[in-house]
Amino acid sequence: MKALILGVTGQDGGYLARLLLQRGYEVAGTTIDDSPVSLANLERLGLRTQVETSVLDLIDSEALLALVRRHRPDEVYNLAGQTSVSLSFERPVETLRSIAEGTLNVLEAVRSAEHPIRLFSAGSGDCFGDTGGAPAGEQTPFRPRSPYAVAKSAAHWLVRSYREAHGLHASTAMLFNHESPLRPEQFVTQKIVRAAARIKAGSSEKLILGNTSIRRDWGWAPEYVEAMWLMLQQDIPDDYVIATGRAESLEYFVAQAFAHFGLDWREHVTTDPAHLRPSDLAVSVGDPAKAREVLGWAARTDIDGVIAQMCVAAWADTHPVDAERPA
Repeated sequence: MKALILGVTGQDGGYLARLLLQRGYEVAGTTIDDSPVSLANLERLGLRTQVETSVLDLIDSEALLALVRRHRPDEVYNLAGQTSVSLSFERPVETLRSIAEGTLNVLEAVRSAEHPIRLFSAGSGDCFGDTGGAPAGEQTPFRPRSPYAVAKSAAHWLVRSYREAHGLHASTAMLFNHESPLRPEQFVTQKIVRAAARIKAGSSEKLILGNTSIRRDWGWAPEYVEAMWLMLQQDIPDDYVIATGRAESLEYFVAQAFAHFGLDWREHVTTDPAHLRPSDLAVSVGDPAKAREVLGWAARTDIDGVIAQMCVAAWADTHPVDAERPA
């Protein structure tokens, strides 16, 4: 089996590449550039020499089609595109193009291929908007509230349209928040655990956050890529919510992370309105019942496990003699 991972150097791309290699796949992937920073996740996972990488922007439809025809993959995983909700407010055009137009180009490349290809597309739980007290399932209406969520919603409907109109084996996962040590520090979870580790090591800094009352459904990224693979092993393509079903506040995440290092977060954390988004979701939580019933997939690591493993990794990155990185 051959797999092509678009966006292989991101968090999910790295863990998915590892999973597929363990299952005997030949894996190729794309990156927006081939700088050491971009390739750092593959290096960290020990996969740099096992994955053939190509520099590609999904907006370049001709280069994308040529790449698909050259590799002739059995499976294509589209994990590329702008990934930050906050950044999408600052760069809405780039966000819409990289996600919506990029997905359209992927669909056209798969449709035009000379052999059958199964396609996975990474969607987002943000498409549902504020879920309130009810976890969002596959039939929950979309109410996107950011340029990122609008772009992911458009991509979702494009995939569904091509599946129905052209008979593609194409599936979308509405992925709720999933974290790991591979997250860059622009993501709030990594920002929190790294700040806590530095403060434990003696830093006098203050961690500045925005709204800590928001509640999110946080899972463990290495488990979420298993769901991606399982979706493409099904005879019938479909869309699935991938989540833990449990939501906790950002304040809970902060408190647990600082407690891991024996610190009282209230002594080291402050809030600043400048860090607030133009619009945000009070609660975002998913209902993974369908994934459990059809795919046999369920999250094994809850938010407490996610926080603990990220804290261990954050400490190990600055104190490699004292601790090991998590698998």
